[in-house]
Amino acid sequence: MVAYGAEQRVRVPALRARWLRQTFVHWPFPPEAVQALLPRGLAVDEYDGVAWVGLTPFVMADVRPAGVPAAVPGLPSFAETNLRTYVRRENGRDGIWFLSIQVSCPLMLAARAVGAPYTLGHLRVATDGDTVSYTGSRGAGGVAYRLVVRPGAPVQPTERDVWLTSRWRAYTRRLGVVLETPVEHEPWPLAGAAVDVLEETLTAAVGLPVPLGAPVVHYSPGVGHVRLGPSRPVVA
Repeated sequence: MVAYGAEQRVRVPALRARWLRQTFVHWPFPPEAVQALLPRGLAVDEYDGVAWVGLTPFVMADVRPAGVPAAVPGLPSFAETNLRTYVRRENGRDGIWFLSIQVSCPLMLAARAVGAPYTLGHLRVATDGDTVSYTGSRGAGGVAYRLVVRPGAPVQPTERDVWLTSRWRAYTRRLGVVLETPVEHEPWPLAGAAVDVLEETLTAAVGLPVPLGAPVVHYSPGVGHVRLGPSRPVVA
């Protein structure tokens, strides 16, 4: 069952960070189209009979490995953009599967060691009055996006809002082995968001068809106490 608050304590984190100015753009897709992109052992999670894929650009701040005290500054802030979907294992444990991850900080490419699909991109997050804009591009293949939103008033999350935004583990695959990474942070403070601009080629680049409907969009100022645990092999 997807929960609004963290499902487990990450007592010994591998990484700490803050996730700021995050927008969630979610499209519905046919479950079979998303299932075709998943590794063996993970099944697409559905809500209202469809699979959901999220474009989630944000700012990573104060990233530091375990053991570095909070008084010591972490890495300078940088932009990251995830294209993700939601999955379940055979035992019912739900989580995130990343279809792509773009990042503007080369040091984050070290996460490829646990199978996270990081690629280096040209990313920018900016605020201008009441709008927040995100742009990203990578490589020479034209994979890019541009998103401009106008955050609205805070909302009391519905069941679907929680289902789309509140996930407490991520799955990756390395050398054929599925790994699980636990995540802990405070609940997302969510707001509605109006979209001024939305252009993207990320979904097509990973092999997805045209979505089944219009996107569902949320904005969050962010969460400040993110703890990611060590990645461990999934045990059947």
